[in-house]
Amino acid sequence: MKLSIGGFSFNNLRVEGKMDIFAYIATVHKRYQLQSIDFWNAFFADTTRPLWQVVDDDMLQRIRDALMEREMALVNIAVDRAHIWDPDPEIREALHQNALAHLRAAEIMGAQSVRIDAVHHGDDVLSDEAFEYITMRYREYAQRAAEGGYWVGPENHTGCALQPDTLVRISEAVNHPNYGILLHLGRWKPTGDSFSLRMTSSDTLDAYAAEGDLQAAPWVRHTHVDYRLIESPQAKERLASLKNAGYDGYWAIEYNAPHEQLTAMEEAIGKLKGHLASLPA
Repeated sequence: MKLSIGGFSFNNLRVEGKMDIFAYIATVHKRYQLQSIDFWNAFFADTTRPLWQVVDDDMLQRIRDALMEREMALVNIAVDRAHIWDPDPEIREALHQNALAHLRAAEIMGAQSVRIDAVHHGDDVLSDEAFEYITMRYREYAQRAAEGGYWVGPENHTGCALQPDTLVRISEAVNHPNYGILLHLGRWKPTGDSFSLRMTSSDTLDAYAAEGDLQAAPWVRHTHVDYRLIESPQAKERLASLKNAGYDGYWAIEYNAPHEQLTAMEEAIGKLKGHLASLPA
């Protein structure tokens, strides 16, 4: 069973100063008995800087050593503050340089994949200029990833990337074997004003989310599974649908519980294991 834990799951503990990257690695390995792990770059980047710049090579090598000591696979690194598009050319170039620094960090640590967002929060419309630039950068990053033995791509995480059609359009244009999507199952936002969305029934939104997952499925190479889905009556059906569409990657829980994160994660892992065990082989 391919299970992992997304680094954001322990953000509260990180903010409280109770868990650093090394404690995170040890916890995933010892407490949850997992041989695979996801990182979130806030755990190894300097978050006091505007673009969350990566730490020095010595630190990155120590992280790699901690993983190798436990024979753990670093399945994915989710990178914030390095999204591709910004309308300001200077900011766009700074974001690009930060993305390159994180790709280098991923190579040092031995990551299998890197998530770099296409757009920032609030970027709900994709102009032709933005589209051309985003697809150009993803092709460039994917080519570098091919040379390093990993893959890179977006998540349905921010802005217009929360619309399935946007990610499908980008993916078709990039068309590179070392490009892929990190799918946060069900994390889609229909277009329309906020009042219309509030008036939309939960069944309609669930159907939209399920269809979005399947639209993205041809490019999905990693997943985030949140607690809302794990607790949903449709959980098994949604997991099975993605598996039936050909997905054979890791299922990474991303659950930053408001309290008792360590115990809450144990419960979430148990429930997800139960769902996955019930799926047809």
